[in-house]
Amino acid sequence: MNRRRFLNSTVAGIAVCGLSSSGQGGVQGGGRPAVIASANGLRATEKAREMMRQGADTLDAVIAGVNLVEEDPKDTSVGYGGLPNEEGVVQLDSSVMHGPTRGSGAVAALESIKYPSRVAKLVMERTDHVLLVGEGALKFALAMGFEKQNLLTPEAREIWLKWKRELSPQDDWINPEDRLPESIRDRQKKKVSRMLFNYGTINCNAVNDKGEISGVTTTSGLSFKIPGRVGDSPIIGAGLYVDNHVGACGSTGRGEANLKTCASFMVVEFMRRGLSPEEAGLRVLKRIVENTVEPYLIDHNGRPKFDVKFYALNKRGEFAGTAIWSGSKYAAHDGAKNKHYEVSYLFKREKTG
Repeated sequence: MNRRRFLNSTVAGIAVCGLSSSGQGGVQGGGRPAVIASANGLRATEKAREMMRQGADTLDAVIAGVNLVEEDPKDTSVGYGGLPNEEGVVQLDSSVMHGPTRGSGAVAALESIKYPSRVAKLVMERTDHVLLVGEGALKFALAMGFEKQNLLTPEAREIWLKWKRELSPQDDWINPEDRLPESIRDRQKKKVSRMLFNYGTINCNAVNDKGEISGVTTTSGLSFKIPGRVGDSPIIGAGLYVDNHVGACGSTGRGEANLKTCASFMVVEFMRRGLSPEEAGLRVLKRIVENTVEPYLIDHNGRPKFDVKFYALNKRGEFAGTAIWSGSKYAAHDGAKNKHYEVSYLFKREKTG
């Protein structure tokens, strides 16, 4: 079966049977208020919901939520402790949208500042711009009173150095355990192999009991990226989009796929047309699949080798997480309980081993 025929049959099948085989997928919530985030955002959704309960603005609430992850050195995909670019420099991206005022702000390739989401909010509030990048973003942050600090933690540095060592057998980088006797070396290799290469972002969106909607996305971007690379996270309409009349959507996963499809904007637009958050997310994921034609990004069945996930909610407080592939979760607070949910998906991931 050729790739076009495979995609057509797959998309048609999904349209007929509806959505996913995930037992815990589907639309959740609907009673307003609600907060949704990527899987690493369970603390963020709890924090945001508590602040909203106390009367905080929805944007202040979601930013405070993701700050917990931005400052966590154990999360190597966001903020302090994030994995660096190929030169060992941590560059951060973030965007915010405030539904009630239609405000937007973003920063990209920001270095030495732990909380890019806060800087993005100040871009929205203190300038007539939407996006500041690189050195300009840093100068703005410093002018706003932020302090520079080294964001590369010892753990992230070791992961980066391990990546450099394994790039080529022809260079002069070696693994420290290569100098050890074989019996000790085996134990050291097991220890090193437990270091995980985490790739991710955090997105958090919220609607309060008044129907006011805000969202934020923040990330350290693709690990070991070419310096200056900017993904979808700080781009309004790609990694985040909020329409106070409709809802919000943010994303994690392959940023280039979202950039080429204006993905989060499209999810919100499909919700405007009456689709549920789940239906809208899966519809846009189908389009990403259809537009993935690069051979190095496609598996032997014509499906993307990468994943993209959406976290969407509408003005009624209904929410859903969707993904190209099965097996992942998202965090959400439905106003009563805070927990992880299974995503709805296009393709079931095959078990290996």
